[in-house]
Amino acid sequence: MSADPDTRTEAGDVRRFWEGLGLPGLIDVHTHFMPERVLRKVWAYFDALGPLTGGVEWPITYRREEGERAALLREFGVRAFTAMLYPHKPGMAPWLNGWAADFARRTPDCLHTSTLFPEPGVVDHVREAVEAGARVFKAHVQVGAYDPADEALDGAWGLLAEAGVPVVIHCGSGPAPGKHTGPEPVARVLARHPRLRLVVAHLGMPEYEDFLDLAERYGEVRLDTTMAFTDFSERMAPFPRRALPRLAALGDRILLGSDFPNIPYPYVHQLHALERLGLGEAWLRGVCHDNAARLFGLPVRPPARPATPL
Repeated sequence: MSADPDTRTEAGDVRRFWEGLGLPGLIDVHTHFMPERVLRKVWAYFDALGPLTGGVEWPITYRREEGERAALLREFGVRAFTAMLYPHKPGMAPWLNGWAADFARRTPDCLHTSTLFPEPGVVDHVREAVEAGARVFKAHVQVGAYDPADEALDGAWGLLAEAGVPVVIHCGSGPAPGKHTGPEPVARVLARHPRLRLVVAHLGMPEYEDFLDLAERYGEVRLDTTMAFTDFSERMAPFPRRALPRLAALGDRILLGSDFPNIPYPYVHQLHALERLGLGEAWLRGVCHDNAARLFGLPVRPPARPATPL
């Protein structure tokens, strides 16, 4: 992709951020790639101000073709990203997982992502995805309108806990509550599967403190920063400043997420929103790169190049 001047300027801003922290780049655990016709339906939903967006105007900043979006993340210096995709009805998850496996094969810097739905055969679907190399799963309680503690999913959660495969789960009640959103259903899942590596999307917005409770109780629970602390989200669901010390204390289990490309502001704004919390450079290094690198077995720092002989 030949970058236009605006793209080059933005990429430069993002790179200055992580270079200033001494990082080799960023790892973003919450980016969306999915079949184009599915993604365009998602964009149409945002454009129509559907009920799951809370009726908030939500312009899509990075409405570009798939290849351009991946190239732009690389220009930003994102070393690894995900293909967060999710079904809203039975029979959809295996098809999405097939697409995601192919996307991961042709996109080496994408962490092979899969998804699931409470339906007959879900354990087999999850096992097939794990055996095919899935490194992260996406569960969307709000869009899927299912209870994550549904007994139909119990075997799948157990399999993922045993395999150590993380699950990024949208389970908070933002931007609009669903029938099964909120901390209580997730607490029931964790009571049965305490070793499940759940990554709570959006820091659990707006039930931030309830999900911090779960992270403090269960050592494998993590939270991603997707859209949190941005001007956009602070107007709707401000993070309680009294909880910042708890966020700092959990610094090794907070992961950078962005929601790219479906964000209503420039990518760099998420980074600056984290920086202005004032939690320090060590915290930012962990959140923006090192925590996810350890979770996914990626180098925390690339090996030093051998010195050139004189």
